[in-house]
Amino acid sequence: MRILLTGATGYIGKRLLPVLLDQGHEVIACVRDAQTYAADLPEDWTVELFEHDFLDPVPEDEGVPFDFEVAYFLIHSMSASVGKFESLEEKTARHFRDYAERAGAKQIIYLTGMVNSDELSRHLESRLQVERILAAGNVPLTALRAGIVVGSGSASFEIIRDLVEKLPVMVAPRWVNTRCEPIGIRNVIQFLTGVLLREDCYDQNFDIGCGEVLSYKDMLLGYAEVRGLRRWIFTVPVMTPRLSSYWLYFVTSTTYELAVNLVDSMKIDVVARDHRLAGMLGIQLIPYREAVALAFARIEQNMVVSSWKDSLISSSDQSNLQKYMQVPEYGCFRDRKRLPIEHQPEDQVWENVRAIGGERGWYYANALWRFRGLLDKLVGGIGLRRGRTHPERIHPGDALDFWRVLVADEQERRLLLYAEMKLPGEAWLEFRILHREGKSWLQQEATFRPFGLMGRLYWYLVAPFHYLVFNGMIRRIEQYPGGELQMKETG
Repeated sequence: MRILLTGATGYIGKRLLPVLLDQGHEVIACVRDAQTYAADLPEDWTVELFEHDFLDPVPEDEGVPFDFEVAYFLIHSMSASVGKFESLEEKTARHFRDYAERAGAKQIIYLTGMVNSDELSRHLESRLQVERILAAGNVPLTALRAGIVVGSGSASFEIIRDLVEKLPVMVAPRWVNTRCEPIGIRNVIQFLTGVLLREDCYDQNFDIGCGEVLSYKDMLLGYAEVRGLRRWIFTVPVMTPRLSSYWLYFVTSTTYELAVNLVDSMKIDVVARDHRLAGMLGIQLIPYREAVALAFARIEQNMVVSSWKDSLISSSDQSNLQKYMQVPEYGCFRDRKRLPIEHQPEDQVWENVRAIGGERGWYYANALWRFRGLLDKLVGGIGLRRGRTHPERIHPGDALDFWRVLVADEQERRLLLYAEMKLPGEAWLEFRILHREGKSWLQQEATFRPFGLMGRLYWYLVAPFHYLVFNGMIRRIEQYPGGELQMKETG
């Protein structure tokens, strides 16, 4: 069947798409940046792309697909801001519902949150309102209500991982005693595909969980048990939501906006009413600790299929990346350096470029890079904790510490990064391998477009550090022999 998949660049969408293709379905992937997304697709995948942002109505233009049977609604705005995500979600849901009706779709499938508590958080109330909007249309709705999703790369799992791996002793807010029913990502995908065009699931909502009711403290300690770590958690009777948000924000890789909305939701019990859908579909539920073990096995094998950090929800700016693809020529400061490739083969130098950031670091003065990440966190930015999803492979759209990958061209051997840290301007960092005068050259170029006087002052203030770091970085990239993942401190 033909299926419209929204949220195709998100954590769930990236997991769902290959499964739908393997099952023989034709998939229309709805994305906000088709060019960047197309560059990341495997060559053997046949996917039709539809570029649209559902904050706007879908036009009747030629080329807009109206021939699908099922539409997945996997869009959310939880990380867009602290204050306005409800209005964004409602607008998106109405435009999506109208589009599905005009297309004559037979079913909408919506992955949402559990809403069984008498008092709901703003996030869960917004999710419920979206469900009502979708259900009010003419297309039958199947709503799957989930709690925390446990899987390599999921936002909730990565927050648990950050806390347990980094903090032997935790002084935690009272919400760690809130009850929750998590669910493994494998089960989520089974439910999402299992309800396809099942008429007994039309105009229905189902809770989906693992069958275990745990507190957040139980989940933290359960993760520690799977990892063979001893951890102690002490709760304090008073910790304001703001302090709780800062606690998550500074210890984990989450954005501040996401931390605020998560803390708001973590005060509410999220427990399934029943597990009737698992029985209807014959799905074997995966216990929490087994789901953690499966997730960590994927991490250890560098087989993380998708990560919330690679979705634009981890960005400080959720705009279309396409507008940043062309590095500006005028009104900018530049730091361009070029070295002949002499110490290592060209292939090794390109591998070094592709592996930059994350656990390997930035090849030179890593302490200064970490300090810059800390400063970014202190002013509300994303810092360096996002890392990278894979230590060697890199694709357009990936998060890379506080950068976003715009171009990762294997043929031209070009890597272009756009800065997502807090800056009084816009910044790009580009690496190229050039061939001139019978030689191979490594070129590294930083471009900064300042915003007003503050932007110009910023550039001049950091210029001495740029001179030190950028000179050392290009030399180390050209000389680094590869092999070891972790770079030693230099400079």
